[in-house]
Amino acid sequence: MLTLFHHPLYASCRFVRLAFGEYGEELALIEERPWARRKEFLSLNPAGTIPVLLAEGDHVIVGATVIGEYLDETRGAFKREKRLMAEDSIARAEIRRLVDWYLVKTEGDVTRHLVRERALKPLMGGEGGGAPDSAAIRAARANVRQHLKYTNWLAATRDWLAGPRLSYADVAAAAALSTLDYLGEIEWREYPAARDWYSRMKSRPSFRSLLSDRVRGLSPASHYADLDF
Repeated sequence: MLTLFHHPLYASCRFVRLAFGEYGEELALIEERPWARRKEFLSLNPAGTIPVLLAEGDHVIVGATVIGEYLDETRGAFKREKRLMAEDSIARAEIRRLVDWYLVKTEGDVTRHLVRERALKPLMGGEGGGAPDSAAIRAARANVRQHLKYTNWLAATRDWLAGPRLSYADVAAAAALSTLDYLGEIEWREYPAARDWYSRMKSRPSFRSLLSDRVRGLSPASHYADLDF
């Protein structure tokens, strides 16, 4: 079994877990606190970032999109109708654009700040912790709406976010939005198409392990594990 060094509230790590789940593969999970800069972990990835996959032959693969490409080449290419990457080059470009949107832009605008200020700072102690930055929280919450409006438009105009089939784009969006959903930061009733899409994602077997995630000191929103929310 392959091993993933992850944190349950990092969208990039959730992306990898969901992708492997869609291909029906389990991962051994090791929760990593990258801010601690653990010596053994730095020997695997000197950058100190997660996710990190310990693949076949104990080869180290670093980063969500790099792991996603590795997974597509070693599993997805043989899955045909279940493949999370398109065969057509233009369709692949759209999938990659949306993966970047949710794992980079949404992360930079919203997710990283809310996760750090609300969930991680209390755990960091002298390694970067402290009182939450209320200005950062306000700015991130102001940005949530634009990202949900865009997701709502995509979900209303396409079968899945990048086109006619489930893809890495849906996996990336679900990873990011499920993190915000854990924190109770999404008013789903304002975005009905996005809510319907997320309900479909949340009901998939790949999502089960995410719905059981719990972070010390921060319980999920009351509806987090509810499939009929």
